Amino acid sequence: MSDDMPPWEPPFAGSEVEHLLGAIDRQRATFRWKAADLDAAGLAFRLPASDLSLGGLLKHLAWAEDLMFTRKLDGSSQHEPWASAPFADEPNWEFESARSDTPEALYRLYDEQVERSRATVAAALEAGGLDQIVALGREHGISVTLRRLLFDLLEEYGRHTGHADLLREAIDGRTGEDPPWPT
Repeated sequence: MSDDMPPWEPPFAGSEVEHLLGAIDRQRATFRWKAADLDAAGLAFRLPASDLSLGGLLKHLAWAEDLMFTRKLDGSSQHEPWASAPFADEPNWEFESARSDTPEALYRLYDEQVERSRATVAAALEAGGLDQIVALGREHGISVTLRRLLFDLLEEYGRHTGHADLLREAIDGRTGEDPPWPT
């Protein structure tokens, strides 16, 4: 990639892995920009017909990343706060509990999880590539690959980045697809 390209831009001509990881990172960057620089009221803002907030989405996507690259990838337990979260009693716990979290805590939780996910995926790719069968498949007696987990995460970001577009525009008018560049 040339130096004048944003770091989240997928390559114009790369491998399957480079394109897939680049597409996920572009969604991560766009989502994070949509959620950036808001106070507690901004992160808690909801549209009248929805319970979604940017704070809830930050926490939900941190949970989704952790789930994807722990239990679904290798069968390991999720990290905190997910390991002890009361999901059995409160299925939308991450969305609801985000209302009580500070902006700093939500941003830190999300940012740290994305970095942990990047490292975990890099190690998994090094160990077995996209075609390796992951724990989710073994758990159900079917072949589920790392490729599928990455595509599932890309789909999750696509859905929620669209939600973030609507929420952020309603909060302060921020629109656009990518963060300003160069930053």
